[in-house]
Amino acid sequence: MKTHDPEKTYLRALYKAVGFSDRDLKKPLIAVANSWSELNPGHVHLRETAERVKEGIWEAGGMPAEFNTIGPCDGIAQGRGMHYVLPSRDIIAASVELMASAHQVEGLVLIGSCDKIVPGMLMAALRLDVPCLFFTGGIMLPRGDMVTCDIKEAIGAFASGKLTRKEFEEIESNTCASVGVCNMMGTASTMCCLLEVLGLALPNTATIAAVDPARSRLAREAGRRIVKLVRKNVRPSGILTRASFENAIRVLLAFGGSTNALLHLPAIAAELGIDLPLDEFDKLSRSTPLLCKFKPASPFNLLDFHEAGGVPALMRELAPLLHLDQMTVSGKTLRQIARSAQVRSREVIAPFDKPLAKEGGIAVLRGNFAPEGAVVKTSGVSPNMMVHKGPAVVFDSEEAVRKHLMRRKVRPGSVLVIRYEGPRGGPGMREMSLPAAMLVGMGLGDSVAMVTDGRYSGATRGPCIGHVCPEAAVGGPIAIVRDDDIIEIDIPKRRLNIALTKSEISKRLNGWRPPAPKIDKGFLEIYQNIVGSASSGARLLGGLSIQNPKSKIQNRPRRRSK
Repeated sequence: MKTHDPEKTYLRALYKAVGFSDRDLKKPLIAVANSWSELNPGHVHLRETAERVKEGIWEAGGMPAEFNTIGPCDGIAQGRGMHYVLPSRDIIAASVELMASAHQVEGLVLIGSCDKIVPGMLMAALRLDVPCLFFTGGIMLPRGDMVTCDIKEAIGAFASGKLTRKEFEEIESNTCASVGVCNMMGTASTMCCLLEVLGLALPNTATIAAVDPARSRLAREAGRRIVKLVRKNVRPSGILTRASFENAIRVLLAFGGSTNALLHLPAIAAELGIDLPLDEFDKLSRSTPLLCKFKPASPFNLLDFHEAGGVPALMRELAPLLHLDQMTVSGKTLRQIARSAQVRSREVIAPFDKPLAKEGGIAVLRGNFAPEGAVVKTSGVSPNMMVHKGPAVVFDSEEAVRKHLMRRKVRPGSVLVIRYEGPRGGPGMREMSLPAAMLVGMGLGDSVAMVTDGRYSGATRGPCIGHVCPEAAVGGPIAIVRDDDIIEIDIPKRRLNIALTKSEISKRLNGWRPPAPKIDKGFLEIYQNIVGSASSGARLLGGLSIQNPKSKIQNRPRRRSK
């Protein structure tokens, strides 16, 4: 900070009131954006993490100043609270952007853990384009072989009589064994791992245990490193290229990551003017082998991944398909990081020439039921459900399908269709991972499929297809499906169809009228009118806006107050 400039007197005076000295004010101002919160285990320990990062910044000659942003938990928000979680991504991005821009920071360390926080911070980092480094919250310890996704499946097992109440309560009380990110390949772990691939986090940050003392040492190193990045003016735009995002997609596919990455990566890339259409993910999936599977798709958890070598070891194995000359915030290229890694367990990370599957863990389906695409995590689907045909059972909300499951009314062979849960119709594109896990817990994951314009998670397994586009709220074909219509799923051929003629689909669509909004106040009222399609990342102002006369959603009747 320039201390000799008279025009800076006012801001220097205000910083002195905070406690900074003249000597401090000569150092580069480095903000620490922290999503610390007492509301969930992924963030409750991040206050101490920020202290370690700031120690490193002071040691290296910087002046750290911490501020906070929100950090909702997808797990706690299950149900009605989930309306607010995907929209929080854009609020997080805006809050970091606005705070850092207003204070004209010279560098930024972003501390976050969970599903929407890391993507939102990434979007902000690219908008700001000042030297940035990410540090994540570390992984929650398992309890035996149990992690958080097992709790959701236990709900279905209890509902079907497979668990006693005492067993069920023991799972609830004991499974989450420490603070940290849920120990599975959910969206949180997926996005934390992809930070390493994108080159914006130090190696092994994503998979280390939250309570490992080595993580505190790594946090101090992150603080020291950001000062070097500021002095060398290493910006995200100088690190990230289209090749960086191709690397991220390849690794995502190789470890069977969360389908939510197909919302986040396009939205993040768009900040750099890079287009990542759904077809790009599917094209790369066809040529990327599946080398790892983690909870809930296998017995292995994220700490097993860390012990096996983590993201650097996976990149070493996947090297023939990656652009390894990409630079990283560590000062090393991906090639240097991968070369120094070792695969320490072939049970966890399969050889490139002997993969778990020849294709990646995510597929994009299209057809007359999803003209703009739909997404499925293939690494979690059993072989006998890769092709399925069955009668639709239609629900207009997540609550309706949950009641159906709890009443044990599910018929083997059926396809549960949950609609009006997309970005606009939800609003907020709720995650259907709880009903999906209940289905598996009830022993129906090999005989019943789920299809929705909402989303699922990395914590989902079974034949669960999400992101159906166009969504029901804007008049996509999912809006006109009826009970007992036949739904045809063919994952190997990437097809998702409804057994209706074009004329019948057209006839039904002509007779369709949008329902009243589920929520018509607060931020979600604004959000549902300015959010774009899931097929392009559910970005704000990314699709038809309320001012667009072609948008059907503006004509939806408002819910009358009682």
